[in-house]
Amino acid sequence: MKLTGFLNNLFKNDGFILVDANSREHVIGKPKKINPIKIRLLDKSLHFKLLLLPDLYFGEAYAEGSLVIENGDLTEFLEIALKNIGRGETNSFSKIIKKIRGTYRYLTNFNLISNSKSNVAHHYDISEKLYDLFLDEKRQYSCAYFKNDKDSLETAQNNKIEHIIKKLNLKPNQKILDIGSGWGTLAIEIAKKSQCEVLGITLSENQLAYSNKKVKELNLENQVRFKLLDYRELNEKFDRIVSVGMFEHVGRKFYNSYFKSVNNLLKEDGVALIHTIGSIDAPRDPHPWITKYIFPGGYTPSLSQVVAPIERSGLIINDLEVLRMHYSHTLRHWKERFLNKKEEVLIMFDEKFFRMWEFYLAGCEMAFKWGDQVVFQFQLSKKITSTPNTRDYIY
Repeated sequence: MKLTGFLNNLFKNDGFILVDANSREHVIGKPKKINPIKIRLLDKSLHFKLLLLPDLYFGEAYAEGSLVIENGDLTEFLEIALKNIGRGETNSFSKIIKKIRGTYRYLTNFNLISNSKSNVAHHYDISEKLYDLFLDEKRQYSCAYFKNDKDSLETAQNNKIEHIIKKLNLKPNQKILDIGSGWGTLAIEIAKKSQCEVLGITLSENQLAYSNKKVKELNLENQVRFKLLDYRELNEKFDRIVSVGMFEHVGRKFYNSYFKSVNNLLKEDGVALIHTIGSIDAPRDPHPWITKYIFPGGYTPSLSQVVAPIERSGLIINDLEVLRMHYSHTLRHWKERFLNKKEEVLIMFDEKFFRMWEFYLAGCEMAFKWGDQVVFQFQLSKKITSTPNTRDYIY
């Protein structure tokens, strides 16, 4: 079977037993001698599909139940797989197919305002109860900041807020814009920790309603506002602009216009902090499974794809930090909480949804641990004098 030859070329360290749809067992790599992980295929079409485009069809098969993992769990298998594959492509044919898909998607995917709103709704307006099952108590859905591996999720998320606020170098009575404000936590925390006026904009109706409710409960209506608005619809000026986990949804075609908008919205002595997932490798096409099932319109850029549009916009990169293992730790916490709440998830959704989200969380955890995914934090300004000359004010 060609699939076994392909897999044996990939798995040089560790391994597993592949049980094909005809119930034949194949040794892949160097599996454990006692109770090795088994991958059981229940659909003969997977013999070809996993050879053609494993990045898409493995996740689909796992979610549908036509691929079953025995003597271990999904995370254990993905750890073995990503340790062997690392930052490379699975095979040359798969790379070609992904390139064709990626080119087609680039040519046809227009993240215009209407499209952006539907893409956001696809993921963020599923169910508030779902996110409460695995996020921290402040409902932060972005990479936390772990000062050490023993930090709880709540501690690490608070660390992230403090880290960002320090980089913004806030002054009393400044106007702050939060692009992609989510459930409002960062905007609210900025207001609570400063004497600043904050505007948060989101494209999610659920997030907007939740944010406005929290502001009212905290009696911060005179200091914090939230609007259902695209950043391209704004024409105000702000002292500080912050955006956490939103740039991934901008779309490659709109990088130039995005940073031009940031430049136009920023006052002459202003500072912007853009926090985004990115790749430490050269530009590549988006992951087909993530695009199809989790984040339509999403893309994680390489550093070279971001720096050039920033330069063209006239903005200056004052500081750039690369957060490496932080998101892997964050996703591990989310995944463990999600798995522990399986019964509650199944009240709202079916088994396929549960397995799909397990694959999403576990797969992303391993991508940040063994693959090319990191988080970039760009501190931007119009003037080189807008921030201190040393980084002491951050630490």
